Amino acid sequence: MKTDLLVEKFRKDMIIKDFSPRTIENYCSKAKFFLVYFSGKDVRKLSFDEIKDYLYYLIKVRNNGGSSIKCHIGAIKNFYTFTLNIQWKYKNLPVPKLREFIPVVISKEAICKIINVTHNIKHKAILLLLYTSGVRISELLDLKLQNLDSQRMQIRVLGKGDKFRYTILSERCLEVLRNYWKEHKPINYLFNSTQKGKKYSKTSIHRILEKAVEKAGVKQKVIVHTFRHSFATHLLECGVNIVTVKNLLGHTSLKTTMRYIHLQKQPDLEKHPFDSFL
Repeated sequence: MKTDLLVEKFRKDMIIKDFSPRTIENYCSKAKFFLVYFSGKDVRKLSFDEIKDYLYYLIKVRNNGGSSIKCHIGAIKNFYTFTLNIQWKYKNLPVPKLREFIPVVISKEAICKIINVTHNIKHKAILLLLYTSGVRISELLDLKLQNLDSQRMQIRVLGKGDKFRYTILSERCLEVLRNYWKEHKPINYLFNSTQKGKKYSKTSIHRILEKAVEKAGVKQKVIVHTFRHSFATHLLECGVNIVTVKNLLGHTSLKTTMRYIHLQKQPDLEKHPFDSFL
């Protein structure tokens, strides 16, 4: 069976299994890469060593990290189980260790600089919403007007695994969003592309932030997700309960949110204690 047909069959199998749309797209792309790599071979009869060599190629040639390799294995395993109807027998595959991830957080002052140098009302609304709500870039792009509740000052967000949650809506952000709405009158999505009714692109948001960071003179490396990390850390510094922060971010495990505890500034260490005598 041709690669595209197998991938489409895999897609249908995952839809039946009620996988999230993002997981389906991710797994389909990885399954296709796997099939193309082994084109000319019957993947039903691959040996343990051949699968290991494939992972080695992903790590050494494609520079894939531990989390990406785990995702590749997950895609292949489900492809074998659902689509090929073959029991997964490669249970002892060596998997690289996941590197400990330490999020980059910038100060409130740096956030203000980045937002204040942004004068385009649409761009300002995007940056303000990213920071004040802590939403992921994909979640922001999926937002529609009906997701905003100005009475309860909440935002209904469609997160990972197609699960809904609520996060907070800032008064300052709402003010800018209203001005943006009057000027642009977007259709369908809260932030449209130049094509009416189509959602804005991730690339455009990355460019907006990149230009704003440069204009603001912020020297730290800032990406869109830095706003989410900063949102969580600044909330903890303001005394917000960590369970509340977990729920606002949409984390499944409190352990994921706990990493922000180590990033917050300690109130009794605003100034280095050695500065008094050095």
